[in-house]
Amino acid sequence: MVSATNSLPDSGQLPLLVLRLPELEQVAWREGKRAARRVERRAALAFRAAASRVLRAGDRCMHEHGRDVFAIVVAAPSRGVARPAASNCRAMLGRIASEMATQTGLHIETGWIFIARSAKAPYPEEIQGALERGSRERERYEFFAAIGHELRTPLASIRGYLETLIDGELDSPTSQRFLHTAQREALRMGRMIDGMFEFSLLDLSADGFGAHSCDVAEQIALAIEIVAPLATARGMTIGRDVVSPASASIEPDACQQLVINLLENATKYGNDGGTIGVTLSADKDCVRIVVDDDGPGIGEAERSSVFALRVRGRESAARHGAGIGLAIVKLIAERAGGSAAVSDSPLGGARFEVLLPPKAEFFTGAS
Repeated sequence: MVSATNSLPDSGQLPLLVLRLPELEQVAWREGKRAARRVERRAALAFRAAASRVLRAGDRCMHEHGRDVFAIVVAAPSRGVARPAASNCRAMLGRIASEMATQTGLHIETGWIFIARSAKAPYPEEIQGALERGSRERERYEFFAAIGHELRTPLASIRGYLETLIDGELDSPTSQRFLHTAQREALRMGRMIDGMFEFSLLDLSADGFGAHSCDVAEQIALAIEIVAPLATARGMTIGRDVVSPASASIEPDACQQLVINLLENATKYGNDGGTIGVTLSADKDCVRIVVDDDGPGIGEAERSSVFALRVRGRESAARHGAGIGLAIVKLIAERAGGSAAVSDSPLGGARFEVLLPPKAEFFTGAS
């Protein structure tokens, strides 16, 4: 591996690509320095192998033994352009990071930044800047991916109901119901767009949520109506055992989105022609929403991570999805002051249980 130890000639700027193994120090603490060195050597070999396929002669690789940082200065002239585009930098980082993660089994943090050709290695400030930029890029990507995920739901519902109206011969009451559902979803999508930053589902602060409340039974009914076309397409039946009313301290749109995401997950992983169960109960301590499916379920080893952003379970490989829906369920629940958990379902698949705080005055005077 080439070590860059001197100044780079010429003027202008060059991309600095940075990869870091943040868990290497934890390996050293848990398993000792020898184990950490073995992981570092595997990472270095993977780094060298991947870099040899991605980079060109003149690009410079850097790694100081005993450290968790690997860096590349893309110094070779680019074909027909003054410097590589940001997309090219991300693509190179992605390929190298993927191979390093495969070889080490550890998460790889990445980032990139432009540095002056005259900058001197080992670039400590520039490396830190690249990692900070990478962190900001990941946060932005996850934010907009979450927003995109939420906007797809009302769009799909509107499209489904309108296509049914166009293609089918429906009686007048059914047509009116479908039109009202499509209109309601369009209005909800408008509210989401108008307040997408305030309603950021990646914001864990609880500010404002306690000031709102809704009848959860009503939001479940609306959510079932929205997801019904997806369930019908797979021959699924959605059964419900719902107490009404059951008021919780949560904004109505957020509550509805939470239930929609749970139902969409159930329609995705449940069996064709199967059953989805929705249960709602309430007492003075909490409002409890339970969604059961008859799919493959979620193994105990995966339950601690299934609500993480962009994490998908072992059974998810053959199913379309981005690993965002369940993460948003947990974030909404926590933002409202509640919680979300997963366990085995009596239907044979997964059971998702969400606890929400009851509306303050809902049980006032109850025995």
